Amino acid sequence: MLPVPVRRLDEADEAPREPILGFVPIKAPADGAANEWLLWQLADSAFPTGGFAHSNGLEAAWQHGEVRDGAQLAGFIEASLRQLGHGALPFVTAAHGEPDRLGELDRLCEAFLTNHVANRASRLQGRALLASAERIFAPPALRRLKESPEHEPPCGHLAPIFGVVARALGLGRESAGRLFFFLHLRSLTASAVRLGFVGPLEAQALQHRLGPRAEGILTRCQDLAVDAIAVTAPLLELWQGTQDRLYSRLFQS
Repeated sequence: MLPVPVRRLDEADEAPREPILGFVPIKAPADGAANEWLLWQLADSAFPTGGFAHSNGLEAAWQHGEVRDGAQLAGFIEASLRQLGHGALPFVTAAHGEPDRLGELDRLCEAFLTNHVANRASRLQGRALLASAERIFAPPALRRLKESPEHEPPCGHLAPIFGVVARALGLGRESAGRLFFFLHLRSLTASAVRLGFVGPLEAQALQHRLGPRAEGILTRCQDLAVDAIAVTAPLLELWQGTQDRLYSRLFQS
C-alpha cells in the first residue's frame, strides 16, 4: 500500500477558525439573505422568549364559552390583531425609530396596560426577549443597555423592547412590525391547538387565511404614533382579566 502524502498548511494558508465557546457579537445583516436567516431564527418557536406560556386572553374566553370553534376563533384573532395594531404596534415603531426613548415609552406602556394580566404578561415577555437577544446575539447596543442602569427600561414591556431589539439587530421597521404581528398570530393559533378546540391542520389553515388580514391591519396601523394608542377590543380585555380566577389553566395569560 503506497503512503499517502500529507501536506501541512502554513499558518498563512489556514482558514480562520471560529471560537468554539463564548458569545461572538454579530454585525447587522449586510444583505437580504442574512436578514432572512435572522428573521427565521426570531420567528422560530424554539427562540426562548416565553411566548408559549401566554394565550393573550384566549384561554379565559374559551373557558367562559365565548370561543368554541374555528369560526369563533377567527373572529377572536381578528379582534386581537386590531387591538395589537392600535395598542402595541405604535410602541414597537416608536422604539425602533427612537431607541433613546425606551424608558419614556416603557413607562407609557405601563400606564396604558391597566389590565393586570396583560401588564404582567407584557413585562415577562419583554424582559425574556431582551435577555435572550443580549445573550444570543450580543449586539453592542443591548450590552450597553444592560450595563447602564440609567438606560435600563423600568418595566421591560414587550412592545417597546421588541422595537429596540429589532433596531439593534439591524431589522428594518417594516420587517419588525410584520414579525411582531406574525408572532402574535402564531401564538393565538398554537394556543387554540393546545386548548384542544381546534386541530393543528385547522389552526394552520386558519393562520394562512388570516395572513392577508393581518397584513392589512399592519399596513393601516404602522404609521400610528403613540399619541393614538387605543383599546379597540374591551371585551377581550375583560376576559383576559379573569385569567387568574380560572379554576384550572394552562397559560399565564
